[in-house]
Amino acid sequence: MKASFFHNSGRLTRLIFRRDRLRISLWLLIITALTMITAFAYTNLFTTQQEIMIYAETMRNPAMTAMMGPGYGLDNYTYGAMMAHTMLVLTALAVAIMNIFLVARHTRRDEESGRIEMIRSLPVGRLSNLTATTLASFTVNILLALLTGIGLFLLGIESMDLQGSLLYGASLGAAGIFFAAVTALFVQLTANTRNAIGYAVIFLGISYLVRALGDVSSEALSLLSPLGLITRTQVFVNNYWWPLLLTVAAALAITALAFKLNSLRDLEAGLLPARSGRKTASSWLRNPLGLALKLQRTSLIAWAAGLFILGASYGSVFGDVDAFLESVEMYREIFIIAEDIPFVEQFIATLMSVIALIATAPALIMILKVKSEEKASRIEHLLSRAVSRKQVMGSYLLISLAASLLMLLLSAAGMWTAAAAVMADPVPLSLFLKSALVYLPAIWALIGLTVLIIGYKPGAALFSWIYLGYSFLVIYLGEMLQIPDWLSGLTPYGYVPKIPIEEINIPALIILTIISIILMAAGFRGYRQRDIQLSG
Repeated sequence: MKASFFHNSGRLTRLIFRRDRLRISLWLLIITALTMITAFAYTNLFTTQQEIMIYAETMRNPAMTAMMGPGYGLDNYTYGAMMAHTMLVLTALAVAIMNIFLVARHTRRDEESGRIEMIRSLPVGRLSNLTATTLASFTVNILLALLTGIGLFLLGIESMDLQGSLLYGASLGAAGIFFAAVTALFVQLTANTRNAIGYAVIFLGISYLVRALGDVSSEALSLLSPLGLITRTQVFVNNYWWPLLLTVAAALAITALAFKLNSLRDLEAGLLPARSGRKTASSWLRNPLGLALKLQRTSLIAWAAGLFILGASYGSVFGDVDAFLESVEMYREIFIIAEDIPFVEQFIATLMSVIALIATAPALIMILKVKSEEKASRIEHLLSRAVSRKQVMGSYLLISLAASLLMLLLSAAGMWTAAAAVMADPVPLSLFLKSALVYLPAIWALIGLTVLIIGYKPGAALFSWIYLGYSFLVIYLGEMLQIPDWLSGLTPYGYVPKIPIEEINIPALIILTIISIILMAAGFRGYRQRDIQLSG
């Protein structure tokens, strides 16, 4: 390729860092902080070698292997081996998602908004934007690798030496680089941001499933997945670097292919042929609700399948829950609150609090679609016709509320289905449903807050994600980190009763519902009165 194709790539790289300095900083801070907090928490949770070895025995369960990856060093389990086994794959998933959104935002989304066309009118090369995005994403992953690696080492935990800590960080960085390359490839194949992100996320899901199947059945199959490769580093046990070399080499090959395809395709076009549409729109598509649902159908289906699988993966370990909780004193302190309620039922309550937080993400994505459509100047085309702002916002809000209900139902159904298959005396489905649906008012409150932000200050929509991240921290890690109760009270999830451990607090749920309605109503009022933003 000609050198002129890459002209001014460095300046565009700096522009990307300037545009995303807050997003990148938050991603790096959150992932690094959670990694260090979790590592430190393990030293407080498991205080004796006997507790560590009992935990190691539970990790031999095929269901745990499928969820987290193969365990190494289980005969002499250490804090380092435990950290790598339980957190490496899960953290790599978060890093992959970070890279998928980062690359798609600065490639396909900028093409859709017309920003790339404007940039190309300046003295830049044909491949400069893709080069800049690749350099930025690779740099972010290298920074993440250094921050997490050095951070783990500075904790001073005996089994987490410098080499193992750096390898842990490098494993996350390698996974991020790989999925940045995969996203860059899908950007060339698809014609819009939604499909590019959708295919990349589907590829991530397939990678996880291939790794899970391979880890319990076939080593060779697991090595076909980038997530399977990084677990073969055996961090803090044998510290192998060769899996990372293979992962990065594959990423570079995919990146080279993406560059080649980018040099061949037209701007704002994808190489995959677009599916022929209908000559006339259906009656369902001729109203705001039908259009909004059509735009988010793929995302809704993907999240629904993902939540069902997540629930099933949790449910698959229920066969060993009783023995596990009875044998580990630390977990009894965390999970066992009421001695007169079976251990497994209390375990359901804890898992549902985590699933409810995850199920909030698709609900927020659905309502925030209003903002992205407005920013792309597509909302104004609707409003120029016989469509009111109330109809537009109401359509996306209805989908968001329905999505919150659907995600909780499917995750509860998935958990019950898998649990019933492995338990001799299955827990009734009704208990799973009640434990999940009780979180609806909390999710609606966060949706209401997001509507309020869209109505008055759409540029501050990132706060909704920050608030969700805070809620996840205090609810999920609150017991382990001994977070004060008043901090949990700052999130609506802190007021949701854990069924069946606690009685249903009807007044609290009613108050949360009223608050969510007030926030939504205020958001509607602001959205009707403010100016519609224009792209660029």
